[in-house]
Amino acid sequence: MSAQQNIRIEPFFLPSEAGRLFCVSILPAENTPRAALLYLPPFAEEMHKSRRMSALQARRLAMAGYAVLLLDLTGCGDSWGDFSDARWDRWVDDALCAVRWMRETSGDVPLLLWGLRLGAVLAVEVSAQLPEVGGVMLWHPVTNGDLFLNQFLRIKLASEMLTEGRAQTGTRQLRERLRVGEPVEVGGYMLSPSLAKSIGSLRLDTMTPPSQSIWIDIVADAQSPVPPASDKTAKKWVDQGCRLLSIRVEGDSFWLTQEITECPGLLETTLDAVTRFLP
Repeated sequence: MSAQQNIRIEPFFLPSEAGRLFCVSILPAENTPRAALLYLPPFAEEMHKSRRMSALQARRLAMAGYAVLLLDLTGCGDSWGDFSDARWDRWVDDALCAVRWMRETSGDVPLLLWGLRLGAVLAVEVSAQLPEVGGVMLWHPVTNGDLFLNQFLRIKLASEMLTEGRAQTGTRQLRERLRVGEPVEVGGYMLSPSLAKSIGSLRLDTMTPPSQSIWIDIVADAQSPVPPASDKTAKKWVDQGCRLLSIRVEGDSFWLTQEITECPGLLETTLDAVTRFLP
């Protein structure tokens, strides 16, 4: 039997109070899973750019005996609603709904929340509401929501530069439009004022740390200094009692590249880290 035949892949829609959430369950074909992982995707176009890597990692984990659930959040991918319907509190509810389903289907096995970029921040917030969760695995987490929001809004400015030769607005003007309740379209995504406000208030170093965490950054050079914001957050979490495994993997920022890109070193590094945390 091939490695691929050792796993089962089952796409389905998960009912939630608000609407149906698209999920893909990837799990060992035989035997009870060693543990379960819920994947929370990154924001907007980053989600589409990273689908291949999340799917490859989920398959690799399933072949090693872990059950994985890939979740499309409200307004994203094939889940209910448009992006304009996306709200941070709805995404928290989506994750909690998925956790309940995993508890019902996987039994009483350890559970790890796994998130990429903004999805990593969501994983940390959700873990604070689920003390029974074994921990979180963060792939290159966003540390400052305010800076992240400005970076996202610059996509609109860059598009205006390409199409009209100059930007019609600046990030300050776009933030003001959001502040007064006007949605803003960025790269085909209609950003609601509510979601923008929630994202802008996120600070990873002020959030309640999980009991244990795997933090993996993908970098061009593993010898480069750790960004001050990441270093500050990691030290604060450790001081607050978090068991933290911090790893740096050399590779491309696959959630940002123009073409769909893989980061092969991340796959085995992640599996090894999960095995150490969830034997």
